[in-house]
Amino acid sequence: MTTPPKIRPSDRDAFKELSNTDAGVQPIDRSGQEGHMRSVLDALVAEAGKVAAWLVLVAAMISVYEVIARYLFHSPTSWVHETTVFLIAVIFALGGPIAMARDKHIRVRLLYDAASPRARRWLDVLNGVLTFIFLAGMTYAAWVMFYKATHAPTGVIQLERSGTSWNPPFPAWIKTVILISVGVMLVQTIVHLWQALRGKGYDDAANGNGNGNGNGTGTGSTGTGGTAAPARKEG
Repeated sequence: MTTPPKIRPSDRDAFKELSNTDAGVQPIDRSGQEGHMRSVLDALVAEAGKVAAWLVLVAAMISVYEVIARYLFHSPTSWVHETTVFLIAVIFALGGPIAMARDKHIRVRLLYDAASPRARRWLDVLNGVLTFIFLAGMTYAAWVMFYKATHAPTGVIQLERSGTSWNPPFPAWIKTVILISVGVMLVQTIVHLWQALRGKGYDDAANGNGNGNGNGTGTGSTGTGGTAAPARKEG
């Protein structure tokens, strides 16, 4: 099997090719990455995750710098530790929407695997509703936390700081990232729920799209474009 060429999320052709996934037939990511992109938003989030992944390298590099400065030159810094913690916290917070974009959240599959494509659709609807309720509450809590971290009790904008000798506004910044992350996950959940309610992909799979459609043509198990043979009557 050959690997298809990399197509950026902005190329709408990337969402015309379908692949069998856990939830029937859904658009796939043709960039060679694992996971299935169910919307343009998911693809954009996944691309942003590739950029955010470089923060791990930045955190590692400045940590090495701190070790060299501290033990070789006896000149420790006041900013490396807090910056490293901040960068890792950002990566951790962004992991939620990235995992959701790639359809990689951990799930219990005992009932899901045994269900038909149509039943999987309604399981996804139920999961989407519960996830929406949870993330709506998380977004509200993140907003309250963000507001308190960026405003004084009088309402004046005042960023929460770490209180150390360097005293950066990292607490306010990380709470801003948390708000953005859960907000994006909420929007992703709404999109996924809408797709499940529309039955996009599920009904096709239930009607045998993988073996042939109503016109007698479809995708075979070993290739595409195969013609479905007519059923023979016994009698």
